[in-house]
Amino acid sequence: MPEPRDSRAGQPPTLRDVAEHAGVSAMTASRVLRDDPRVLPATRDRVRAAATALGYRPNQVARSLRLGRGTGLVGLVVTNLANPFYSRLALGVDSVVVADGLKTVIGNTGQDLDGERDLVADLVGRRVDGIIAVPAGSDQRHLAAAAADGVPVVLASRPPDGFDADCVLVDDFGGARDATARLLSRGHRRVGFLGSPPAVYTGTERLRGYTAALADAGLPADTRLVRQGQTEPAEAERAAARLLALPDPPTALFCSNNRNTIGAFRAIRATGTDTALAGFDDFELADALGLPLTLVTYDSDELGRTAGRLLMERVRERRGEGAVPDGGSVAAHQRVVMPTGLVEYGR
Repeated sequence: MPEPRDSRAGQPPTLRDVAEHAGVSAMTASRVLRDDPRVLPATRDRVRAAATALGYRPNQVARSLRLGRGTGLVGLVVTNLANPFYSRLALGVDSVVVADGLKTVIGNTGQDLDGERDLVADLVGRRVDGIIAVPAGSDQRHLAAAAADGVPVVLASRPPDGFDADCVLVDDFGGARDATARLLSRGHRRVGFLGSPPAVYTGTERLRGYTAALADAGLPADTRLVRQGQTEPAEAERAAARLLALPDPPTALFCSNNRNTIGAFRAIRATGTDTALAGFDDFELADALGLPLTLVTYDSDELGRTAGRLLMERVRERRGEGAVPDGGSVAAHQRVVMPTGLVEYGR
C-alpha cells in the first residue's frame, strides 16, 4: 500500500492522501466516503481504514458549497459578551438553528461600528447561511449590503435603519415607563437615569419611557439627573456616585440595563444611602442583593428563539424549501415585540 505524501507535513490529510494510501483513485475514495453503494465491500473497507489511519475528516463546508448550499453556519453579532443578556440570546438562537443542522458563530463588536463592519464583511465572505445582529448604532449600511448580497439578515433588540429586515424587539419604552412609574408611585419625585450611549436604540427608547413616566406624573425632566454612555458596571458606579453626591441628589435611580443597575447598586452601598433602585433586565442573584429592587423582566431566551425562527424562515425560503406550511412565501418582513413585566426583590 503506498505511503501518504510527505510534501504537506503538518497539514491535515486530504482526500487524495486517503486515495493514495488505499491504492484507489480520488473518485473512488470520494464515493466510499459518500456511502455510494456501488463500491465493492473490500474497496470500501480499505478506503475507510486509510481514512482512519490518516485521521482524515471530510471538509463539510467545501462539500456544501459544491452542492450549492451554505456553510451550515449562522453568524450572531452582539455588542457586549460580558452582558448576560447576550448569552441568553445566543442560547435561544442556537436552540432553533441547531434543529436545522446549523451551528452558531458568535462575534463581539464591543459597541465599535468599524469592528462590526469588519465582522459582518468577514461573515459574508465566509458564506454563512444567515446573520442575526444586534447593531452597535444607527449606521447599518453594512448589514443592508449583506442583505442585498443575498444573505438573510435578522436584527435583534434593535430595528433596521435604512433597509428592510425582520427584527425582534423588546418593549423598551413601555418597560421603562412602567418601572419609573412604580418608583413615582412610591412618592419619589427626583428620579435619576443611568443609561447606555445615546446612539444605542434601546437606551434612547428607555430614556423616552422614563421621561414619559415623569410627564404622566406632571414632573419635568431634569437633565442634571441623567447620565448616559455607561456600558460597564464600573462606569455606572462612578456615574451613580456623581448623582448621589449632588447637593439635592435623586431619591431613586432608574437604570436602562443590568450593567448600569449593578454599578448603581455598588454606588448606593458605598455611600450608605437608602436610594431606591429600578432597572431594565432581570439578572442572576438580583434577589440576593439585600436591597429593594424593581426590575423590568422579559424572556431573553425567547427573544433569541424568535430571532432564530425568523432567520430560518428566510434561510429555507432562500433554499427554495418553502418557509411556511402551505409552501407560500414570507416576503413581508416581520417585526415582533416582546412584552415586559415587573418583578420586585427585597420587599
